[in-house]
Amino acid sequence: MTSIRNIALAVPRRGDDVLVFRGYDHTREHTFYRPLGGGIEFGETAAQALHRELREELDVELTGVRLLGVLENLFHAFDRQGHEIVFVFACDLADRSLYERDHVGDILDDPGTPVMWRPLGGFDDTTPLYPSGLADLLGR
Repeated sequence: MTSIRNIALAVPRRGDDVLVFRGYDHTREHTFYRPLGGGIEFGETAAQALHRELREELDVELTGVRLLGVLENLFHAFDRQGHEIVFVFACDLADRSLYERDHVGDILDDPGTPVMWRPLGGFDDTTPLYPSGLADLLGR
């Protein structure tokens, strides 16, 4: 069954850097980067989902959360079509020591998926930042 998935993504900044994970789509042999976050559950606001997802993925707390914008993302990945409504939030990490490390760690429930700071200007067609339109939103 196909459906539209609502997600919330956290975009902490360290100067010109954004916090992202590096993913790999084996079906297309394609490396990509995306901010942390995930699905919004029924009865949960996008901001509540953001806090929950960052606890689950990196065991971090967020402060200064504010909505930057909403993107609609239609894509093909992992051998399937996808359609997402993406709530993009600016935020800060409560643990300030995470700003001092380039490699922050791995996603807790997906060992081997690294989380790192990357310069916003360092993404391109060979190392894209997803979802589409995110770099433009962050560059405004």
